[in-house]
Amino acid sequence: MATEVDPVVAGRAESEPQRRRALARRLTVLENGPRLTVALVLAVVLLGLGVVLLPEFVPISLVFPLLVVAGLVLEPRRLAVVLAAAAAVVLAWSPVSLLQPARVAGVVLAVLVVMWQAVLIARSRDLVGTRGMTGDRMLAELRDRIIQGGRVPALPDGWHASSSILSAHGDRFSGDFVIVHLSPEGQRLEVALVDVSGKGTGAGTRSLLLSGALGGLLGAVPSADFLRAANDFLVRQGWDEGFATAVHVDLDLRSGEYSIGNAGHPAAAVYTSGRARWTVLEGFRGPLLGLLADVDFPRQRGRLGRGDAVLVYSDGVIEARDRDLTDGIDRMLGVAAMSVLRDGDVARDVAESARSGRMTTGPPSPSGAPEGRGPARLPARLRPERPRPWLPDRSWTTSRARACAPSPRAGATVR
Repeated sequence: MATEVDPVVAGRAESEPQRRRALARRLTVLENGPRLTVALVLAVVLLGLGVVLLPEFVPISLVFPLLVVAGLVLEPRRLAVVLAAAAAVVLAWSPVSLLQPARVAGVVLAVLVVMWQAVLIARSRDLVGTRGMTGDRMLAELRDRIIQGGRVPALPDGWHASSSILSAHGDRFSGDFVIVHLSPEGQRLEVALVDVSGKGTGAGTRSLLLSGALGGLLGAVPSADFLRAANDFLVRQGWDEGFATAVHVDLDLRSGEYSIGNAGHPAAAVYTSGRARWTVLEGFRGPLLGLLADVDFPRQRGRLGRGDAVLVYSDGVIEARDRDLTDGIDRMLGVAAMSVLRDGDVARDVAESARSGRMTTGPPSPSGAPEGRGPARLPARLRPERPRPWLPDRSWTTSRARACAPSPRAGATVR
């Protein structure tokens, strides 16, 4: 399945008006704060008249959605006005209520709880300067930008690309991301897989920043200097947990020659079609990014022949409590080898296997293990000039996935 650049570019172009409309909605909500306050206060007052004059027909429970809406769209200062009006309504309703005193006390307690939740919501959104659902839309847009940065554009003839992204535990943000750059001439492809330290929101926020920064470096600096520039950027940040691991692949699409730089990341693997085996590229590994300044990162070089592949992945794919890293790599490569031999979508197969935790029986990996749990991978295959019937007409596959591991991870294969 080919991955073309045109749909991606078109999607970005179509999203520009949507972003402008979203920005307009944000500004409208912020500018209409006084109007919203007046409208909500009037709604609460009308509700108060209803529950006092017509208690049989107007329930006091209608105050709850008003409080929730107020917490979402009003800043704390204006929210206090609505809360005061709601408290007055509840006090006026209590003496005339048709409920038992115990139930009235329960309603009052529930109103106080919802008021407190509304205050927490308003303070949380005021901290980032958003109202309503604008903050959620902003995070969704950032997430989509990260995903777009990892998509491989249309490649020259003889190469094919596809991608697959699955997160462990259903998380949408994590510390792993992939960035891709294709030279304007379409002759060189650079891919970087980065794993930021930490878990949860902390790792997610750092990955948002790093994906933009490293995405600007990729293709702007010589490939031999990419990891060094990324390391210098991380060192300057001075974060307490400011380190990251990364693997960088630079591929010449004309000759199939590649170079791989590694900064504390799990070693890449190369698939040789003639031998039908995966080989782990040990050595040539530099320190983690962000720990030491002025560090050089050695690179390992090679050439992809017809049907060969390079696989990169993150540690979450191979780590598990019940096995060591060597066993994890063997299992992962077993799934990849089986998928290659049956001409499947290696990215999807490995990703689904990793996410579900299934152990799929297949051809033995280099160390003899017949099964794998799945990498997020970036595979590429060089297509022959005269394709033979038994060689799949599929030259380059790019895919990412998250392993069902303690934390979501990603990876990539080139075949």
